[in-house]
Amino acid sequence: MPAAGPAHGASHLDAVRGTMDFDVIVLGAGIVGVSSALHLQDRGLRVALVDRRAPGEETSHGNAGLIERSSVVPYAFPRRLGTLLRYARNRSVDLYWDARALPAYAGWLARFWRESSPRRLAAAARDLLPLVAASVVEHDALLARTDAQPLVHDGGWIEAFRSSALFDAQARAQQQVAAAHGLRMTVLDAHALRAREPGIGDAFCGAFHWQDPKTVSSPGGLTKAYARLFERDGGTFVHGDATTLVQVDDGWQVRSEHGPISARSAVVALGPWSDQVFAPLGYRIPLRAKRGYHMHYRPTRTPLNVPVCDTEAGFVVAPMEGGRLRLTTGVEIAPRDAPPTGVQLARAEPLARDAFGIGERLDPEPWLGMRPCTPDMRPVIGPAPRHRHLWFAFGHCHHGLTLGPATGRLLAEMMTGAPTYIDPRPYRPARFG
Repeated sequence: MPAAGPAHGASHLDAVRGTMDFDVIVLGAGIVGVSSALHLQDRGLRVALVDRRAPGEETSHGNAGLIERSSVVPYAFPRRLGTLLRYARNRSVDLYWDARALPAYAGWLARFWRESSPRRLAAAARDLLPLVAASVVEHDALLARTDAQPLVHDGGWIEAFRSSALFDAQARAQQQVAAAHGLRMTVLDAHALRAREPGIGDAFCGAFHWQDPKTVSSPGGLTKAYARLFERDGGTFVHGDATTLVQVDDGWQVRSEHGPISARSAVVALGPWSDQVFAPLGYRIPLRAKRGYHMHYRPTRTPLNVPVCDTEAGFVVAPMEGGRLRLTTGVEIAPRDAPPTGVQLARAEPLARDAFGIGERLDPEPWLGMRPCTPDMRPVIGPAPRHRHLWFAFGHCHHGLTLGPATGRLLAEMMTGAPTYIDPRPYRPARFG
């Protein structure tokens, strides 16, 4: 049996300064890493959670706050000619590309295009469905052990349309999706939409209200609450440099602010920075970061009750704690470490001001984050093919917050040899060679 963690109330710092020896090192304190650490600890393992920043400060902080139970079909490369031509002009709200990044992204984008064919996209949806279906249940299980229940809400989210032709066409298609997967979805005309969300202007002709998802008014706060639970129950969080991970004898070691930390197993859960660890070890997993921004605003009308996606413009406005509205943008293709551009926010703000009543900016500067994406739209979860006791958990594309706890459970079951609650084979790292 694995050794038990420190007793409740034990000093984590003393644990680190003492043996500095654990069963598992989890690299990355975003929602996936924190959830993985919690599930491993729940199975009796001594776990060290390592990150350069505090939990929930990177990608897990800056999203629209959706636990997206209804997203059974992943975000694919668009295949409609009109959409492609619009993207080529590089003037849209939902996509902005920096020409300097295109050579590095060209092969990845070509593969993403291929994987987005109707047949391959349907296969990706089938493979993702078990994780997506477990998303709310697994969040609820962790949430019940924390004080963060006020951050999570049951109202679902709304997908709004400006074009009646697109709305009518999508209504039929999405009703079929909802029926096929047992999802609750209500079609709202313009009048019903404004009755449901009085703060919305007259820009929209209709909407879909997806009722199964939950929403989070502080995604970073939720991740921090899970991290506090991890530490409360005996886990150790340490600031450290994940890129120093090395194989030592039959285990792994990483440098931290308190010196080297050793463990038999290591988990790479660094989201868009995971390649900084797996690439030096010889793995060529096609992981790329899609950049995105958010900004908070003071509402000038009745605040939204639930997040609303302006489907055609390609941004989301979501209510956040403190009565703020958060505008989150679509995809920016740019070098990972390039300075923020803010182009998409500037394009979205006039549309959002009219449609949602956003007022003055409340943040000193836009927040920039990264979405860790694979071209086949499946996360990477499982054992590293060529290194003993090394495990991967990253590449959740746009749904890290949604899939974090479900991923953590699956990974912990695999690492401890327990029966897995879903088939892990679609997510195996070995699929990339």
